[in-house]
Amino acid sequence: MRKLYILTFAMTFFAATTVLGQISGSAHDFSNENWNSSGEICIVCHTPHNADVTVTDAPLWNHEVTTATFTLYSSATLDAAVGQPDGSSKLCLSCHDGTVAVDNFGGRTNGNEFVSGDELIGTDLSDDHPVSFVYDATLASTDGGLYDPTTTNSGLGGTIDDDLLIGNKVQCASCHDVHNGSGVADLLRKSNAQSAFCLTCHNK
Repeated sequence: MRKLYILTFAMTFFAATTVLGQISGSAHDFSNENWNSSGEICIVCHTPHNADVTVTDAPLWNHEVTTATFTLYSSATLDAAVGQPDGSSKLCLSCHDGTVAVDNFGGRTNGNEFVSGDELIGTDLSDDHPVSFVYDATLASTDGGLYDPTTTNSGLGGTIDDDLLIGNKVQCASCHDVHNGSGVADLLRKSNAQSAFCLTCHNK
């Protein structure tokens, strides 16, 4: 039993330090910001105590969640049923929509550090890739310009469905790894050189 405990602890420590090493120095490393007096990297989004239990799409959530209504992407050629951002995409937008301060974490709601520049997406998503829609074999067949996510290799070890979709949906985290796991620029899950990432799903 003691050996199992030690092994479990070692594995947990290794996983944590591996993730920490990837976040460190990335766009999501806020440990040196003057508004983060804790100096911790993870605390802006996660907390071991008093987490927001209403958030089920990220563990131990610690950041204020946006309540904005978004203008959605629309196109005559779009076959997907796109609704308001949900799941993990809503959590991403809780900084990147510009309505919630980055320093609104740990119960704080009066922060004054807001995302700006290229990181600011805003509430108008009409010129951004749609998110929070189901991408399945039916959509691929109806659209004709998408690969079947259940059988197409993602280039990351499994299928598109396995590696890039979250609950069968395209979310912000389908393309971006907030923990910088791949080390690719712009927190992408894999390189988009010569549109390779786009062409993972789009049959063009």
